[in-house]
Amino acid sequence: MKFTLLKEFRDFAVKGNMIDIAIGVIIGAAFNKVVDALVKQILMPPLSLMTDGFKMENKKFVLRKALLVDDKMIHEEVAIGYGKLVEASIDFLIIGFTVFVMVKLMNSILKKAHDPKDTTVATPKDIELLSNINKLMEKQVALLEGKKSI
Repeated sequence: MKFTLLKEFRDFAVKGNMIDIAIGVIIGAAFNKVVDALVKQILMPPLSLMTDGFKMENKKFVLRKALLVDDKMIHEEVAIGYGKLVEASIDFLIIGFTVFVMVKLMNSILKKAHDPKDTTVATPKDIELLSNINKLMEKQVALLEGKKSI
């Protein structure tokens, strides 16, 4: 059992799945930095300007104020900071929308590439071969049934 697990892991890593995942994680981390900069440097400053210096990241609900007596801290402030959650939600929405647009674009490109009737895009060889095989099989079926060839 122990060796089969190692063998399965080796097969998984050798087939390229692990490399694909690693590339996805690396690209995702870099994409996260771009979106983070977009939100913090591009989107939030105009929002802050429109709201008279309102900075979302500093927003919080104070449950208990800090108590200082003779410059001695009796108890610290207890607060629920919701501003960073709002910023993270904006990040999530931007990332989600961007990924949606990219997937939609890639699907449209793949759909065009896999359409054998579309002459504006070169049909990939594997699709062309499958199309040719399909036509040959239709001819064979027609011959076997005693009909004229297609």
